[in-house]
Amino acid sequence: MAQQWRCAGMRWAADGPALIWDGGRRSALTPGRTVAFGVEEGGARTCVGARGNPCPARRPVPARTTGARCGECARLDRAHSVAADTLADDPRPYRVYLAWFGPGLVKVGITAVERGSARLLEQGAVCFTPLGTGPLMAARRAEETLRAAFGVPDRIPYAEKRAVRAVLPASEEERAAEIAALHARALALPGWPESLTPEPLRPVDHVRLFGLDTAPAAAGEITGLAAGGAVGGRLVAVAGPDLHLLTGEGTVVVLDTRLMTGWDLVPAAGDRPAFPVRPLARPAAHAQDELF
Repeated sequence: MAQQWRCAGMRWAADGPALIWDGGRRSALTPGRTVAFGVEEGGARTCVGARGNPCPARRPVPARTTGARCGECARLDRAHSVAADTLADDPRPYRVYLAWFGPGLVKVGITAVERGSARLLEQGAVCFTPLGTGPLMAARRAEETLRAAFGVPDRIPYAEKRAVRAVLPASEEERAAEIAALHARALALPGWPESLTPEPLRPVDHVRLFGLDTAPAAAGEITGLAAGGAVGGRLVAVAGPDLHLLTGEGTVVVLDTRLMTGWDLVPAAGDRPAFPVRPLARPAAHAQDELF
């Protein structure tokens, strides 16, 4: 049997993105490197556990889910998290931000100040700007105020993010236009929490960092890993959890690295069939009056 590895996910750090493997080993995701791996015949995907602890039952999880956790471990992992609003007494300062993923795709969110841009890189934000900084609950109230006032979501499906990457405006100014306009309106809203310090417009653009300025447009996305299958290609871009791989057929496919967790992976073999791929969705038409 070939040597096997288990992927613990992808991380964005100061030196760039990397795949993390059980045991702590890292594989830097540098542009141009080859990414190639497969799953043995008879392989199965099992729960990765929660909060650093393995799943006691190693329950099976579906190939297409990005969480790689069984229901019990998913509930445990979400407990005591900012996302679940169970850390109201967190003393750390938080930042409210506006993130832009492509034409018509703007969201509002919060992140701990100490994390810098990490949260935005993890989400695949093409550009973002801070709005204000303060205590967690003040940041949360500002987030809810913006959602109610402008109809801006706090989540955008990854399928929509991938679809618009092929139609991004060429200049940083154009890419920042939507969040710049909304930033001005947001700070003028009544009811802004007094404990939240407003921040000036400071667009941060990630197109070059992601490699999207030079990468060919993606044609499809891998829907899930499968026993006996494999993928191989040259890394041309990394956006959020997504690897853009130029395959031997000359097309670019997107691999969501969250689909890799829970599998025992082996070196790719030339005779393995490819993992299932579907065409990328066409960009949706988003009504601009939702924002402006």
